[in-house]
Amino acid sequence: MSEPTIGHNSEPVTQIAKDQLRSIIERIERLEEEKKAIGDDIRDIYAESKGNGYDVKALRTIVRMRKQDPNERAEADAILERYMHAMGMLA
Repeated sequence: MSEPTIGHNSEPVTQIAKDQLRSIIERIERLEEEKKAIGDDIRDIYAESKGNGYDVKALRTIVRMRKQDPNERAEADAILERYMHAMGMLA
């Protein structure tokens, strides 16, 4: 039975490479677990806000908008306003 290889080369995997690969995989798995936990926390906050009478869709929109560059957001808003005006949705 031949030694396992990493990538496209055909050299046998050394113990150091195996340990490094294991470390990389374990770090990714740990971060994935943390990401899931953070996602659960965010869902809990949205559920709490809904229970307090806030509109979750509006909150999500505001959070998304605050991530945007102000100039890009202003440009997108202007385009949306033009389209809405063309559709007779604005006076």
